[in-house]
Amino acid sequence: MYHLIVKPFLFLFDPEWVHHVVFNTIKFVNKIPGVSRLLSFTYVLKDKRLEQNLFGLNFPNPVGLAAGFDKDAKLYNELANFGFGFIEIGTLTPEAQDGNPKKRMFRLIDDEGLINRLGFNNEGVHSAVKRLKKNKGILIGGNIGKNKKTPNNKAIDDYVYCFNALYKYVDYFVVNVSSPNTPNLRSLQDKKPLKNLLSTLKNLNHKKPLSKPILLKIAPDLSENQLMDIIEIVTSLEIDGVIATNTTISRDNLKSDKRDEIGGLSGRPLTDKSTEIIRFLSEKSNNAFPIIGVGGIHKPNDVIEKLDAGASLVQLYTGFVYEGPGIVKKINKALTKRTINLRLNNVSQNN
Repeated sequence: MYHLIVKPFLFLFDPEWVHHVVFNTIKFVNKIPGVSRLLSFTYVLKDKRLEQNLFGLNFPNPVGLAAGFDKDAKLYNELANFGFGFIEIGTLTPEAQDGNPKKRMFRLIDDEGLINRLGFNNEGVHSAVKRLKKNKGILIGGNIGKNKKTPNNKAIDDYVYCFNALYKYVDYFVVNVSSPNTPNLRSLQDKKPLKNLLSTLKNLNHKKPLSKPILLKIAPDLSENQLMDIIEIVTSLEIDGVIATNTTISRDNLKSDKRDEIGGLSGRPLTDKSTEIIRFLSEKSNNAFPIIGVGGIHKPNDVIEKLDAGASLVQLYTGFVYEGPGIVKKINKALTKRTINLRLNNVSQNN
């Protein structure tokens, strides 16, 4: 029904407007008695074989919702009913900000992609904290960034502020220095400022009663030399993991007439690029740190390719929009079958 009726109808309208309408609809229907339980029964697949233990956290399954979908932590409890093993909120900044002028989201239907130039629009970290206090046991990641008005030489202050504000209410942190939609943000990925930022957060983390995992989210547009720098920084500072990747500024081989819009491209065009970066990081680091794979996941096989490349967990965003709410369960079903097949293969080889 989603592909035949719901998606064609929704795709008639502006994607940002649709996002808000769908958001409010999910919020409303989950208030109807019995609906939340029905959604969970329909979409959640519980299976011990899907559980993953990373960073000292137990993930019910390896499929999460990427940052950007629930920026302000308004819907994480309801979204968990669609089968996600974890939800990443944000990107959050110290102060509320409107983001970039509209129109700022564009569907590339022929390419199964999205371009956004939202620009860290959010209600501010303290607004999210109020909602996170109502968490019903969902594993939450906190994606943090800097305000647009904050110069890069003061950026650390914004990340520290968000870290302190969210510390009690998230299970892990993601340092976002890779969005293309905040001016000069990506220059924080350069070796010196990145090392300074991550070491500051690492030292702050050690002073807390319990250290929370810190992950770094990187762009898919980094050169091999830059990726080697990332490996060196992450391993030397003992950062807990990497999220690969954010959206791309590349526009290679696109068919849609919206392809020249400014912003970050996500979805199917990013599938191979993000997988290649996962494989590069995994091989060159000798699997020194866990990787969460993001980018162009539309089918179960996309997940399997990323896991085979070296990812331990994956996240969806654009694939969730294009494929509908059933995609998470489809992926998890495929992963349970894969687990069975791997076990059977191991048994036959041992015999």
